[in-house]
Formats: sequence, structure tokens, C-alpha cells
Amino acid sequence: MLLDAQPMSPDSSNKVFLDTPKAKILIVDDDERNALAVTTVLEELDQILIVARSGEEALRFLLNDDFAVILLDLHMPGMDGFETAALIRARRRTQHIPIVFLTAVFRDESHLMQAYSAGAVDMVFKPVDPFVLKTKVSVFVQLYLKQVEAQREAELRHRLQEENFRVRTEKLLAEQELRRAQARQEAILKSLPVCFHSRGLMPPFQPSFVSDAVEKLTGFKPSALTDDPEFGLSRVHPEDVARVTEALKAAVDTGSYSCEYRWRCSDEKYRVFLDQGVVAPIADGTDSEIVGTLLDVTEMRLLEQQLVQAQKMETVGQLTGGIAHDFNNLLTVILGNLDLIGRHISGERLQRQIGAMRHAAERGQSLTGHLLAFSRRQHLSPETLDINRLVARFEPLIRHAIGESVLFATELSAEPVVCEVDPAQLETALLNLAVNARDAMPSGGHLGLAVRLLPEGDEILSERPADISGPWVALTVSDTGTGMAPDVIARAFEPFFTTKEIGKGSGLGLSQVYGFVRQSGGFVTIRSRLSRGTQLSICLPVSSKLPQRAFVDEDIPIIAPARAERVLLVEDDAAVLALGIEMLTDLGYQVMTASDANSALEILRRGDGVDVIFSDVVMPGGKTGVQLASEARKLRPDIKVLLTSGYTGEALSRHTHDDEVFPLVAKPFRQQELAVRLRDVIEGRN
Repeated sequence: MLLDAQPMSPDSSNKVFLDTPKAKILIVDDDERNALAVTTVLEELDQILIVARSGEEALRFLLNDDFAVILLDLHMPGMDGFETAALIRARRRTQHIPIVFLTAVFRDESHLMQAYSAGAVDMVFKPVDPFVLKTKVSVFVQLYLKQVEAQREAELRHRLQEENFRVRTEKLLAEQELRRAQARQEAILKSLPVCFHSRGLMPPFQPSFVSDAVEKLTGFKPSALTDDPEFGLSRVHPEDVARVTEALKAAVDTGSYSCEYRWRCSDEKYRVFLDQGVVAPIADGTDSEIVGTLLDVTEMRLLEQQLVQAQKMETVGQLTGGIAHDFNNLLTVILGNLDLIGRHISGERLQRQIGAMRHAAERGQSLTGHLLAFSRRQHLSPETLDINRLVARFEPLIRHAIGESVLFATELSAEPVVCEVDPAQLETALLNLAVNARDAMPSGGHLGLAVRLLPEGDEILSERPADISGPWVALTVSDTGTGMAPDVIARAFEPFFTTKEIGKGSGLGLSQVYGFVRQSGGFVTIRSRLSRGTQLSICLPVSSKLPQRAFVDEDIPIIAPARAERVLLVEDDAAVLALGIEMLTDLGYQVMTASDANSALEILRRGDGVDVIFSDVVMPGGKTGVQLASEARKLRPDIKVLLTSGYTGEALSRHTHDDEVFPLVAKPFRQQELAVRLRDVIEGRN
């Protein structure tokens, strides 16, 4: 291959080198005939032949290309062979290339020595012998090609080493990342309250893999389930076994599995688990298995049951609260008129009849009080109480109520316990529980009342409201009576529900306790088993305040006379309005009336000299008695206000204005109570 005076680009030479490795031979001769003769001889070598016409041109070729051998004519015009050879040897890039001098003139020994000194490795005399020239050049070409091959192999080895190092490094990094991912995955799986498992598709559905989380969920190690094919199903609740088996069998057709069941853990207690999975092929592809998760949903189901029960109780409470409110209006009219009649008639027989009617109405008042307590709409007067002192003071009354056939003991807390609670309602609740416990022990037994601070983590606290933190106290009434079945416990707080014989219970005792405790920010728990007795605990949040209650007997006040003050009576119930007019007039007050808040405000704007407003809380017209009182104070900052309602607790908590709580008398009220409360309001003794 002859390339005459046309230097190749680096790209093209690289391409030739890469495709078919060939040596480049540089022929430098100014005589075209000599150059042609040499190239004709060397073409048989099938290498790349490049011809330069001068030393300068040869040096330009050497700038970019590498040659196996240089055939250099000694006698050339301008830069001769000696000078050209010297420059080639002076350059580091070309000093290794063999130079063979071609000459027809310089044959003597001095010129030969000069040629070798200039860097020649051989001499060829013109006219050239084709065989000699071809043989010598062939040797240099073979040496060059072997050198190139050695370099290629060395470079290839180097590249292979680098590639091997890169692959091993990447493999090492991948293994490290895999180990980190596995560790991360294991940590995540361990932190999750979920067990992962795989099991066979056919009975007995033996697990082939169970994650370590199963020990946290059940108390059993994974090997307990994987080693014994019958172990898993043997711990399923007997009532759930058939359902679990059918669900597992159905997975073959449906491709998935989901079942919720009770499973007996290592502590021999049943917990509820949600077991879910899908059918997946085993890695070797020979068969399939169920791969899935096991999740403990015991607490979730308990919370759902508590929510359903709370919603049911709230619905019943709204119904009973509304009924009680209407009854209180009726009882207000009955009791109020009986008081008025009793003051103005004489005769023992009539007084007895009035007393009988009053007693019946008071029983109705007591029943509506229970209903209001259950619905959490009763008016409470909370005080900061020392619970130990209250229980100690109340103990004699409980002993008297339960009789001598029941042994009674109290256990007070070793530490002071203070709560903000209505003392009268708490005493009533404790008395209700004590009487219920007595009735559960018809042949006698033991009854206890214990005051206990609950440590964090106590089992009872699992039922406390989620939004209330801090210390709690439990007032627990326990008995050794007949106990309650689970279905009875579920309905124990429902109003009118009772297990007693007809005529021996209203079914309102526990519902009153439930409503009062919930309204006081606490909760009630029942622990009971048939024939093993019952423990019923009233749990209240502990207060950090100092107790303010002083347990002293209070004198019954006498009716306080009026001083002709003008009272604005606001009431939407016509019967209660008429009674209020009678009572207030009988007490000596001047009375003005309005049927709603807007009418009352209009009277105040007219400036009719009203001294005190006596208003119902819940009225039509879009404004409550509390809103009326607030707007009245803006018109007349000095005006006195007394409110009344059949269920005032919730109304006041919803509508208290700017944290101002107005004085209140609960329906049904008596004339004596109204007289005293009005004088307290008018004279600023609230």
C-alpha cells in the first residue's frame, strides 16, 4: 500500500490500526525513480508505505505517525540524510525508530561510521538488491508488529485489570448497599407491629416462614409455628376454626385470603388478629403458597366497640335529656303551685293531700335528675375536694344503707388525693354503687370502697379519654356477689336497663353514675365475672389545687322577703311563665314578662326600671338566656341576672360569654329556693 506524500490523519491511522494492524514504512528519497523502485520491492510485504521527497517532509510525517522503519537516502539536496537522521534521533517521540540508510555514493568506511554515528542501524547500497532490502525491512516490520502486539496485550491487560477492579468495586459497593438495605429492611420490619409469613395452600396449611415479629405479637418463637404443622390452627378459638379453614381453602380459587379470628397467645389470653395474604408461586416455580401478613387488631376492635357504645349512649342521652327537660317544666309548674296553695290554705286534711302530691312530684323530680345525670345535662357545682376526707365522712351513711349482713371496709389512699367534682353528686354515685353491690349479695358478703392513685400503665387507664393526661384516681366499689355476664356489662349503663325484678329497680342508678362521671371529665370501668363478684371504678382526674371543701351542716334558709324590686321574667313555656308570675308576685316583686330574648332586650331599651332578669336558658328566637344576659350587661352593666333551665349544665358550657358564668337555679325550683337565690343575686352574694 503506497501513500505518496499524503500524510494520514490520526483518526484514519487509528482506524487502520484497530481494523488490521499494519506497520508503516517511511521512504525518504528525493529521486522519484529510486523511491518507486523501493516501494515496488516492499509492496509484497503488504504494509503501509509512505514516501517523502525531502528531509523536511519526512519530519512532518513523523510529527503525527509512528513508523516501523525509516529508509533514508543519504544524498539529498538541502537537508541531507545525516542531518535528517540527527533530528529524528534528537526527538524523544522518534528516537526509537530504526533508520536504514540508502546510498549509492558513500561506501567507504568513514562514511559508514558517520552513518552509524548519526543513528542508522543498517546500510543498503544502491542499486538495491530486492531480496536483501525486503528481508531487512521485513525483520524490522516483524519486530515492530510484535512490539505493537505486546503493547496491545499490555494495554488490554491493563484495561482488563481496570475493568476487573471496577467490577469488583461495583460488586463490593452493591453488596454493601444490599447489606445496608437488608439491615434497613430488617429494622423496619422489626419496628412494624406486623408479622410476615408464608404457608402451604393445602391442609394443615403449615407455615414455611414466619418473621420474628410473631414473638412480639403472640409470645411464641417462629419455630413454634414452622416446626409443628398443627400448632397454628390448634391455638385458634374453637368458634373461629371452621371459618379460618374455609377462608384458607377458598384462597386456591380466589387467589387471596383474608380472615379475622381470635388466637390464644403464650399468656393463654385470646387476642384478635387480621390475617391476610395472596397466592404466589414458590421461587422454583413447582408450586404456590400463601404469602401474607398477620396484624394484631385487638385494641382497634376494642376502640371500635367503645366508640359504638359511646355513640349509642350519646344518642340515648340526647333523648332522655330532652324528655327530662320537658318534665322539669311540668314539675316546676306542679311543685310551684303546690307551694303557693300550701301557703294560702289551712286544714290538716288538705295539707296531707298537698303533701302527698308534693311527695309524688318530688319523686318525679328525682327521676328526671337521674335522666339529666345520664345525659350529662345536669347542673354540677364542682368543688376542690379531698377525696379521702369525703369517703371517710360518707362511710357511716354507706354502712347504714347496706345493712349488717354485708361486711364493709374502706381503704384510703396513702397520699392526699384532690379532685374537682360535685361532692353531692359523687356521694350519690357512691351510694348507688354500694346499694347495687348489696343487692348482688342477697345472702351477705364483703363490700369494699377503695381510693387508689393509678400509676401510669395501669390496666384501668387503657379506657381513659385519649385527650386527658395527667394523674388519675380510682374510687373502686367491689363486692363478692353474683357478678355480671358480658352481655349484661355491655348494657349496664343504659337507662332503664335492670336485671332486678319488676318493681325493684328503675334502671337509672348506674346510668346516673355514668353520666355524672363523664360530665365531670372522668370515666367508669366494670370488671366482673359470674359468681366471682364485681369491681366498679369511678375514675377522676387528679387536681393540683388545694382542697376548699369544708364539710359542715348547712341550715335551711327561710324565705327572704322582697323589697318591691322589678323582675323581668323571660320564659317561653306559658305554664311556667304563669307560675313564675304567681311566685314572684307572692314574694312581693313587681313582674314584667317576655317570651324570648329579643322581646326582653326591647323592654330594657325602653328603660322600664328593671332591677333583675330571671330568664330561662333555652328559648326560641335564636338567642339563649346566656346571650340575653351578656347583651343586657352591655346595655345595663349594673343589672342583676338569674338563669334557670331544665338542663343547664350543657347550655351554660356552650354559651358562657367571655368566661362569665351567671348564677343559676335549676328546674324544677321551689318558691323558697327561688326567693333565696333572688335575694343572693340582688344583694351580690353569688
